[in-house]
Amino acid sequence: MTTVHSKPRAGRAALASWCLYDWATQGFPTVIITFVFATYFTEKVASDSVTGTTMWGSALSMSALLVAFSSPVLGAIADQTGRRKPWLFCFSLVCVVATALLWFTRADPASALWALVFVALGNFAFETAMVFYNAMLPGLAPKGMIGRLSGWGWGLGYAGGMILLVLALTTLIQTDQPAFSLDKDAWEHVRATPLLVAVWFAIFSLPLFLLTPDAPATGISIAAAARAGIRTLANTMRRIRSFGQIPLFLIARMIYTDGLNTLFAFGGIYAAGEFGMAVDEIILFGIVLNVTAGLGAAGFAWVDDWIGAKRTILISVVAITLLGAGLLLVQSKAAFWLLGAPIGIFFGPAQSASRSMMARLAPPHLQTEMFGLYAFSGKATAFVGPFLLALVTDWTGNQRAGMATILMFLVVGAALMLPIRDVHDVRA
Repeated sequence: MTTVHSKPRAGRAALASWCLYDWATQGFPTVIITFVFATYFTEKVASDSVTGTTMWGSALSMSALLVAFSSPVLGAIADQTGRRKPWLFCFSLVCVVATALLWFTRADPASALWALVFVALGNFAFETAMVFYNAMLPGLAPKGMIGRLSGWGWGLGYAGGMILLVLALTTLIQTDQPAFSLDKDAWEHVRATPLLVAVWFAIFSLPLFLLTPDAPATGISIAAAARAGIRTLANTMRRIRSFGQIPLFLIARMIYTDGLNTLFAFGGIYAAGEFGMAVDEIILFGIVLNVTAGLGAAGFAWVDDWIGAKRTILISVVAITLLGAGLLLVQSKAAFWLLGAPIGIFFGPAQSASRSMMARLAPPHLQTEMFGLYAFSGKATAFVGPFLLALVTDWTGNQRAGMATILMFLVVGAALMLPIRDVHDVRA
């Protein structure tokens, strides 16, 4: 069964609302996975930072593995039902609830399991929601603007992450009197940051659900869609080589994205462990990183439509590799800031151009399924990066050695992108 969706009419408000979902969601990976809650977990909840790094990496690995194997199936089913927004709403809600429940994580090793369960659940829901969100891009973007719409979304996302970090810093972390009279001795001022993220996510995701058009429903029941979707996915996998450049792109992305995600997930932990940066300093660094990442994603959005997604990806991944290698060699906190801040300029474009390239490559009738495979490519080996980092860190007792494993993924992924031909938007 093949389902072809008509392109929804999307005005400026609809496009802006789609981009605003990036603004709504970026607080989860920024505040929870990287800069604030991850540092709180490794430094205050776990028995020591090395053990905390290992546990955190293992939880993210299991979460990523579940995303990898469920998202292609869910994407194929969604293509049969037509609509993406109901799926997006359900997984967004799960992420919001799981994030809010992290408030109950106390600064005690006894709370470690609670934290890891809801971090893993929230991460699974967040990543799965992005499958349906990304699949809306090719149907909404005006002709010749896929790169710009994707980049503007990523830019807004980083801006949202920055604003959340500023709010956390000024109202909760770096103040003698945290909002709502929270008890700093019980670390309530840090534990409240997941509540801030959850409320932000819930409020700013609403415009997408209210104003952005969805593909029309096909009228197929969920049970029938599940059967047809699984058959379609199986057929796609059998014929995957017939989809031109898609298989090679997915493999390349699978590898370099593993490096990018691992770097993003463990950047705050590395800053705390090797450079002695406190939570408030890490938040400041996160603010700067989100500023540079947002500017990079928005600025390179035009570059994507101009020179193509492939070249944009290669420029970004090579620059991140060189700057990352420098971060492993420096010893001073000032040098860490000097090399770490510019990474954001290229981090955003690497992600937004990857999304726009998939949008250009995906057959119109298989958009959500292809973005399910896209999510698979981003997560199938995603457990390898955190696992290898955690393994090497535990084996050597050295965070630098663990972080060095990231460079391998970036180099190999960039090398695999070289033979791929660039694809430009030719949609009507």
